[in-house]
Amino acid sequence: MKTSEYTKGIHSETVHNPALIEGVREEYIEVEPNVRLHVTDAGSGRTIILLHGWPLSDEMYEYQYTDIIESGFRVIGITLRGFGKSDKPYGSYEYDVHVHDIQVILDKLDIKDAVLSGFSMGGAIAIRYAASNTGNRIAKLALFAAAAPSWTRRKDYPYNLPPSEVDKLIELNYSNRPQLLTDVGKIFAATETSLSTGINNWLYGIGLSASAHSMGQTLRALRNTDLRYDMSKISIPTLIMHGKKDKICSYEMAEQLHRGIHNSEVITFEHSGHALFL
Repeated sequence: MKTSEYTKGIHSETVHNPALIEGVREEYIEVEPNVRLHVTDAGSGRTIILLHGWPLSDEMYEYQYTDIIESGFRVIGITLRGFGKSDKPYGSYEYDVHVHDIQVILDKLDIKDAVLSGFSMGGAIAIRYAASNTGNRIAKLALFAAAAPSWTRRKDYPYNLPPSEVDKLIELNYSNRPQLLTDVGKIFAATETSLSTGINNWLYGIGLSASAHSMGQTLRALRNTDLRYDMSKISIPTLIMHGKKDKICSYEMAEQLHRGIHNSEVITFEHSGHALFL
C-alpha cells in the first residue's frame, strides 16, 4: 500500500517474539456498576483497538491478534456489552451506550493516539465514537465492511436493506435464534460455500454466546441509526475496507462513507463478501 494520510506514521518496527503472543492479557473492566466488559490486551507499541461485529465478540479477531502483535503493535479487543464473555444487562444497546463503554475502557487504560478499528456493527459504533469529540484517545480510524452510514434504506438513501427486512430478523431472533444465526452465516462470505464447515461452526458458536436481548436491541439500533451527520464531524485519517460482493453491507455503503468522511480512502476487495477478517 502506498503511503497516504492514513498509513503515514502508523508503521511500527516488526518483531518476531513468540513470548508476546503467549503473553496475551485478558481482563474485565467495569464500565458501570455491575457491568463488566471482556478485554483482550496484548503486545506493545502503538495501540490498535478492535471492535467486533454483530453478533460476534473479540474472539473473531483470533488470527488478527497474532499478526498485529508480531508486527510490533499493542492490540486491544473489546467485546461489547451483551456479547461473548462480556456482561449482558437488560437495557439500552444504542450506539451511544457502546461509545460510553469504550470511552471508560480507554480512559482506564490511558490509551492515546490509537487506531480505532471496527467491523460491521463495530465500524458503525467506531464512527459514532470518532464523531463524539473524545479528546486524544484515537488518531486514526479503520472501517471493515462497516454497517454505516445507515444499514437500512431511507427516503434519500436507497442503499442496502429495507427496514422491513430487519424487522423480520428481529422477529426471528426472539422465536428461533439458532435459525437466525444459520441464515446470516449463509450470506456472510461471497458465496454460501466460501467458508469451511469448521469456520462456520466456530462463528456460530461465538454468535450463540450473545444474549437474545442484546442481539435484538442491536438489530434495532442498526435499523434505526443514521450516521450521515456523524461522518461530517470526522477529520482524522480514515481507511475504509469493503468487499465488492458484500451481501450484508452493500458496497454502495462504502462509497457513501468515502463521500461523507473528508479525510478517507477506500480499499476494495473485488472478490470478497462481508467476512473480510477471514
